[in-house]
Amino acid sequence: MRYLYILGILMGLASCHQEIKVDEKADKQQIIEVLKAQEQAWSNHDLEEYMQGYWKSDSLKFYGSRGLTYGWDKTLSNYKKGYPSRAHTGTLNFVINDISRIDYESYFVMGEYHLIRSVGNADGTFMIIFKKINGHWKIVADSSC
Repeated sequence: MRYLYILGILMGLASCHQEIKVDEKADKQQIIEVLKAQEQAWSNHDLEEYMQGYWKSDSLKFYGSRGLTYGWDKTLSNYKKGYPSRAHTGTLNFVINDISRIDYESYFVMGEYHLIRSVGNADGTFMIIFKKINGHWKIVADSSC
């Protein structure tokens, strides 16, 4: 009897484990779609739409040349100050070098950004962390330089 009880517990644990299935291919495709939408929005000088790829939270972290920024609103404000016109945003192109799973709901992405602009081109690298929040992939941390 005790054996059947323990077997039942183990089968229950196994079924719980099976409920968390990760489709990495689909996850990565969805993350790439977020990044493509960001490229388009940035290139249209639509910074608010660009920011839709980020977690709209005071806990969002952005680490760039000016140090660490907390929060979606502050990050958007910094983008608006640093890129006040279409000439400053230019045309954005991401090169994705790696997407790796951290856990079943998080990935880190390493890549490059390239801005073609009339005020001078800009290039750099980034590492961002995506987390699935309410069924949508959002950037929760961004380190760009």
